[in-house]
Amino acid sequence: MKIIVVGGVAGGPSFATRLRRLNENHEIVLYERGENISFASCALPYYLGGVIKDRDSLIERTPAQLKEKNNIDVFIEHEVTSIDPINKTVSVKNLVDGTNKIDNYDRLILASGARPTLPPIKGANEAKNGFILRNVTHADKIMDFLNTEKPQSVTVLGAGVMGLELAENFKERGLDVTLIDQLPQVAFPYDTEIAALVYDHLVEHGLHVILNTTVTEISDHGRTVHLSNGDTLQTDMIIFATGVAPNNELAASAGIDLSKSGQVKVDNRLQTNVEDIYAIGDIIETTSIVTGLPTPSMLSSAANRQGHLLADIINGADLHYRGYLGSGVAKIFDYTASYTGLTEHMLKAAGITNYKTIFITPFDHAYFYPGAERLNLKLIFDGETGKILGAQAVGKKGVDKRIGQLSVAITGNLTVFDLPDLEIPYSPPYSSSRDVVNIAGYVGINQVTKVAETIDVAAIPAEDFKTAYFLDVREPGKAKSGSVEATANIPLNELRDRIAEIPKDKKVYLTFRKGLNTYTAARILAGFGIKAIMIEEN
Repeated sequence: MKIIVVGGVAGGPSFATRLRRLNENHEIVLYERGENISFASCALPYYLGGVIKDRDSLIERTPAQLKEKNNIDVFIEHEVTSIDPINKTVSVKNLVDGTNKIDNYDRLILASGARPTLPPIKGANEAKNGFILRNVTHADKIMDFLNTEKPQSVTVLGAGVMGLELAENFKERGLDVTLIDQLPQVAFPYDTEIAALVYDHLVEHGLHVILNTTVTEISDHGRTVHLSNGDTLQTDMIIFATGVAPNNELAASAGIDLSKSGQVKVDNRLQTNVEDIYAIGDIIETTSIVTGLPTPSMLSSAANRQGHLLADIINGADLHYRGYLGSGVAKIFDYTASYTGLTEHMLKAAGITNYKTIFITPFDHAYFYPGAERLNLKLIFDGETGKILGAQAVGKKGVDKRIGQLSVAITGNLTVFDLPDLEIPYSPPYSSSRDVVNIAGYVGINQVTKVAETIDVAAIPAEDFKTAYFLDVREPGKAKSGSVEATANIPLNELRDRIAEIPKDKKVYLTFRKGLNTYTAARILAGFGIKAIMIEEN
């Protein structure tokens, strides 16, 4: 059997090498229109920042290596321009000499990925100092500009994860960095609680962050950036990190079904609607493990796993793709931000409203062991069953570990009721006797069972600020926390003795404070027949 693979970055090589390990008899041909295959695209910002110094280390495999070790025929700078699904052939153009050929297949694997999208900004195409970053060739051009032109400032358009990583690495190189996004937050699709902390961290490290603003024009060959708020800024360099779109033209021309957003639709065996044509990676729409609804699959880690699985399927295994969860992590200066599953942004877009959230800030390890830092964790779960839908966290240490554990929990269909039972390894340098994940379970259970009720400060009705009673339970000498002005300050240790001061004819809120004190106060008040709602803030 002859298998042709279109695309050689993540999923394509993963599929081809796995298939060869399973079967020596298949003929495997891989076409890649770029100059390199199997490169670490997620490492490119760190190469530009000088953290990764060896360019060759970015390229995990070469065409020669795949031929020698795996007997896979790889053709770089060859673009598959059309598919004839009836005759099972593809047209291929040699981008070096311009020649064309027809090649036949028994199975065709589309792993052509995605490309950067550029917003329709007047003058963007004339910006001689403007760059995109998607592959090693792009990185080479940027590095050459950095070394020859020696820019002192850079403007990064787009404050998603790629934009943040680039901004950090350019700052580490000593450049003056401005980050611009049209959204009101950085780090989308993280929710606002996490994004606000990331924003503060960026500003602390000297970045200029401009939100809720678009670029209307780029002039002076890229030296002047005009903003929708009327401001202009001068820059030596521009990076467009404004998102990606699937390379779907080839699929569309072959009659393959696409989603509304342009992804190739596949079934649970990663097959398209056209016989013997499969697709993996950034190009596909699959289903969400959490909701079962259609979702794009836009992570290189997912593409690699899909490629590995598809090789088994093509080789005859009775296996199925369970769907896409979506788990990511990013280094942002001293912080690590990570997520798994669905955010509130995603749930609202999907029309899902029956969920609850908690936001906790325990220490990353035992508070009495030196170096303990707050870890900010948001957990999202079904309001009735407690099924875990997603989690996000940001902090200095232990973030990726906790999100990884919660990724396993979601994949295993666990609920908040299961989290307290997880035996997380404990030693004071690494955790607490009740780990962050356990604590999230306890707090989540309180929400589902209505033992304790919380509310985001933004959700408090305006009338309540006039009529409700806001209680601050901080101890003497402790600084005020949160934005809500308290009606009264009664230290937690005095609360039982002063319970008569708490009105029973008004709604009672407990002002925001990190730690267990507000929850303890809520339980004390409940014991005296007073319902208190705890306020959550970033």
